[in-house]
Amino acid sequence: MLSENSAVPYRYRWLTLVAVASALLLIVVDITVLYTALPSLSAALHTTTSEKLWIVNAYSLVVAGLLLGMGSLGDHIGHRRMFMSGLVVFGLASLWAAFSPSSLVLIIARAALGLGAAMMMPATLAIIRDVFTDEKERSLAIGVWSSIAAGGAAMGPVVGGILLEYFWWGSVFLINVPIVVLTLVVSIWVVPKQKPAPTHKKWDGYSSLLVMVGLIAAVSALKEAALPNTSWAYFWGSVVMAFVFLGWFTHRQLHGPYPLLSFAIFKNPLFSAGVITAFLSTVTLSGVEFAFTQQLQLVLEHSPFNAALVLLPLPISALLAGPLSGYAMRYLPYQRLLVLAILLSLVGMTCFASLHDMGTWPRAASLILLGCGLSAAMTTASYAVLEQAPANQVGMVGSLEEISYELGGAMGVAVMGSVMSAVYSAYMLATANSMNLPSAVDSLDEVRYLIGNMPAESAQPLLHAALQAFDKAFSAVSWSAVGIMLAALVMVWALVRQSEKKHPAS
Repeated sequence: MLSENSAVPYRYRWLTLVAVASALLLIVVDITVLYTALPSLSAALHTTTSEKLWIVNAYSLVVAGLLLGMGSLGDHIGHRRMFMSGLVVFGLASLWAAFSPSSLVLIIARAALGLGAAMMMPATLAIIRDVFTDEKERSLAIGVWSSIAAGGAAMGPVVGGILLEYFWWGSVFLINVPIVVLTLVVSIWVVPKQKPAPTHKKWDGYSSLLVMVGLIAAVSALKEAALPNTSWAYFWGSVVMAFVFLGWFTHRQLHGPYPLLSFAIFKNPLFSAGVITAFLSTVTLSGVEFAFTQQLQLVLEHSPFNAALVLLPLPISALLAGPLSGYAMRYLPYQRLLVLAILLSLVGMTCFASLHDMGTWPRAASLILLGCGLSAAMTTASYAVLEQAPANQVGMVGSLEEISYELGGAMGVAVMGSVMSAVYSAYMLATANSMNLPSAVDSLDEVRYLIGNMPAESAQPLLHAALQAFDKAFSAVSWSAVGIMLAALVMVWALVRQSEKKHPAS
């Protein structure tokens, strides 16, 4: 058994990386695994459009809201303890989600999954930082971590599609359980015990709840605004709640005695560049995957398995690009690599927006470019953020970057889902008025359900209009993602230039 202060023997370092990478894979796959499962899940549980978005987003929002608190708690009690406890919670919540009898129960179970993920995720980076003391080994380990973060999120719809080819929708959660058990057993053996870094601060879990409620209120407002029949009372109530809770959180961090978050670290331009890159890259990845999996199944009528095959170039390229990016940082300054990676992501996203309906090979090539660019950007962003972390704040700094991933995943679905819903609804309303069709504007799922009980002369025009509306909505999502990556390129390039002016030799 390893002592409290012993360094990890060399033979255990990579096994430790395997253990934390396995847990990270579970965490990030669960962000996107439901994309291909949504049609089957919706049919089984009779979910509304709003319930579908909450089933997807409850997980990411809880993770994003609790990450700061869990990362800070790990700094206090030890990251190994948080990691093990999170594995147990995640495994139990996976069982609960797999056998949920209703949409409400599934949303609650997804929130419980988010709790387990929030306990584990900051610990994964903190353990890597402690175990890999050699800078070259650490850059490679972070490359592996980031490729899992990017590739795992991209792999989620593929995993969901393959499972749904043979099993029911609950299998996308049940598959977590044996992996959790195996990872827990290995982790007990190889993850070292470490004394928490000395700190005089008390843990402020209250602030973590404030930011979680504020984020949920903000996303609620965004979703409500995109609905065809917006309740403006609900919208403005959510906006006010978001401002109150997020403002309250900010005040506690600036003036409280034991803040979870030190805003001073954002004065470091490279840290800010890393956080922005992680956030906007994940917004792009999750938003485009969410929309594309829906188009493949609802418009092109692919099975979940076939939709997974179409998506496969994205996760494969992302998984390969992460370690290669970590290796490239030995020879190229990570600041410049960060800008180049975002530029490659922008090229890949532009190609996808232009070529996704032009056949298999152009679409696959654009997905490969996009996967390589996003994975390289996330790898370099992770390195940039972790390099700025003081020894006694690794959990806090690591959790900030991971908040960018989780919040990016939630916002990607919320923003792109809202864009898709708004464009679809506007087109369907116009079409229904001009062609005297039933005003089924909520979703393409609803249209397919309605036409089953309609005469063919009414059903075909409605279905044709709905398919056209969805295509226009998907195009709007794709070009919105191009705009997001362009904004990321401009902001990160400016921050890197600012850093180079402050430190010309770097």
